[in-house]
Amino acid sequence: MTALLRTPCCEKCGRELSHDETALYRKLINRGAERFLCIDCLSLHTGWPVPLLQKAIADYKRQGCSLFT
Repeated sequence: MTALLRTPCCEKCGRELSHDETALYRKLINRGAERFLCIDCLSLHTGWPVPLLQKAIADYKRQGCSLFT
C-alpha cells in the first residue's frame, strides 16, 4: 500500500507550503522536521524579515544546498 502524498501546511496559519518553505524551515530550525511554518509565520517566529528569508533561500539554492533541489 502506498502512502498518500499531501502538500504540507503551515502549523500556525494553515496555508499550503512551497518546497522552498519546507526546505528553509529544515535548514534553519530542524533538519528532521515534519511540521513546518510558512515564510510569514517563520519570520514572526524568528524575528527575521521576510526579504532576508527570501534572500537566504536564493543563497542556499545558489550554493547547491541539497534541501532546495
